[in-house]
Amino acid sequence: MFSKLKDKLKAWTEKFSKEEPAEIKEKPKKEKEGKKKKPREISLPMKFEPGLQKYEPDLEKLEEIKEEIKKEEKTEEKPSTDSFFKKVTSKILKIEISEKEFEIYSEDLEMLLLENNVALEVAEEIINKLKDKIVGTSFLKKEIEWQIKEALKEIIEEILIEPFSIPEKIKNREDKSRPYVILFCGVNGTGKTTSIAKIADYLKKQKISSVVSASDTFRAASIEQLKTHAEKIGIKIISHEYGSDPAAVGFDAVKYAKKNHIDCVLIDTAGRMHTARNLLKEIEKISRVCNPDLKLFVGESITGNDAIEQVKSFNWSIGIDGIILTKADIDEKGGTALSVGFVTKKPILFLGTGQEYEKIEVFDKKKFIEKLGL
Repeated sequence: MFSKLKDKLKAWTEKFSKEEPAEIKEKPKKEKEGKKKKPREISLPMKFEPGLQKYEPDLEKLEEIKEEIKKEEKTEEKPSTDSFFKKVTSKILKIEISEKEFEIYSEDLEMLLLENNVALEVAEEIINKLKDKIVGTSFLKKEIEWQIKEALKEIIEEILIEPFSIPEKIKNREDKSRPYVILFCGVNGTGKTTSIAKIADYLKKQKISSVVSASDTFRAASIEQLKTHAEKIGIKIISHEYGSDPAAVGFDAVKYAKKNHIDCVLIDTAGRMHTARNLLKEIEKISRVCNPDLKLFVGESITGNDAIEQVKSFNWSIGIDGIILTKADIDEKGGTALSVGFVTKKPILFLGTGQEYEKIEVFDKKKFIEKLGL
């Protein structure tokens, strides 16, 4: 997930770290006019030699003067405290990202997010939050990439809604005489029926009994497909003829579960295109008749904006409570997971990672962020 974003984000953050702030650059030193040091004039010391009745150079005095000059030169060459600290701080450069710099680079970041299936509104939210976190903050030059990635991790964790446990909800339901009803919705081809079978198998391993309702009476072979899954898992399926009222099938499944003290009812639904009003009305009717405790949307993680538009439609129609994303094992981008949760403000509960029943994992925010490779 985010495999391409990882490398591009590295290049993006390096843009900041490579730019050396103007205030850190040392200005060239200008010599002040009239302050140039003049060479020292030295008179040759002389001494009078009485025996010779003449003046000779005083070599001892000359040596003393030479030693004094050497001491003065050493004192002048000694660095000041100020220049010493400049040398130290130059090795620990700090960068403060200005708002203007961020605005320039944020366009690149927005494009990176959009390329990774992150919806525009989600990309804008991430960028605004990142701006609040890093603009005007000082970073060590060598740590700026790490700091920005950490900020992005925090933002993503805030955007993703904390998932809840379905087994706990079923076990802790107030009215134990009534089964816990879960309605599944989503378009055809997203793995909805297979996901229902996976959830049934998952619940069975949690010592929770279930029955499935074949309420997709529209798609050819949908009932047979669900029957095959039910037989493999070892659970009961309630079905009617093709073309029957889907709500009636769901009603009978709830009635059967209540009579036989079954914990949970899993209702499959038709998955015609999310723009078809008759489909949405059909699901609204099933929801009214069966009064589900939980309404789950099933979508493909690799479809990007299509999944976002689908989840918006179903959420507007019946008000979903959670999300299952299939084909997460082949999703190299990961942006759909961020987007569907953000636009619905609902948690992702499961990720489908293959065809087998055990290839489904409970969604974990921290684990997901690690997989993003930030």
